[in-house]
Amino acid sequence: MSDSDSDMEISLSANALAALAEFRQEEQQRAEDFEKMYKATDEEFQKRKKEGMNLFQEDWQLSQFWYSDATADLLADALLEGADENTVIAVVSAPSVYAAIQKKPEEDIPTKHIYLFEFDKRFEVMAGKEHFVFYNYEVPTEFESEIKHKVDRLLIDPPFLNENCQTKSSITANELLATNDGSKTSNGIAKHRLISCTGERMKDIMKKVYPETNITTFLPEHGNGLSNEFRCYADFEWNGWKFDS
Repeated sequence: MSDSDSDMEISLSANALAALAEFRQEEQQRAEDFEKMYKATDEEFQKRKKEGMNLFQEDWQLSQFWYSDATADLLADALLEGADENTVIAVVSAPSVYAAIQKKPEEDIPTKHIYLFEFDKRFEVMAGKEHFVFYNYEVPTEFESEIKHKVDRLLIDPPFLNENCQTKSSITANELLATNDGSKTSNGIAKHRLISCTGERMKDIMKKVYPETNITTFLPEHGNGLSNEFRCYADFEWNGWKFDS
């Protein structure tokens, strides 16, 4: 090995150590932020939750990929449009959409019945104990919640792009959704809405597990530039998308 090769190896090792130290420092800062949020007063908590997904780093082992702000905002609007104080909304495995709802002005959130179902317990800090439900898609009906068969509007984003995950997630959807009787909110908008965003290559499975949905013209995007092409499936049209013929 030449002296130049040796110097490069030492330099790379030093750079790697510096990067690791920086990463650990960032993780420590996030841990301290979480601790502060747990101990915060209600007023402080309301201020801190506006930071949204900035406090949460993606865990790729859990297949976590946050939506871009524009995508999260549009999906949040789709859930909230025309809702009233009695509308029950559930967001499953899409914490960035829940965060987008929380960041809206209070006057733009017509209902307090909005719940986050999520495997990553860090997000209990964001949703609060009363609105966070620990959820594991592997056991799709085994979760503690008083809103089973009471959800009017559901966004469910299975974390993995395979038939097993999609099928089990659809079992959860059926467990949560209220019967769609065609009724409307007090604002004259259909009470029921179902949305699921997943990879385009899952379209045949989606048609099987959610026969009432159609692929839409909306193309979800992720903040980190995830290369898998995602599509939005829904059982309704609105000004945010149409059915893709």
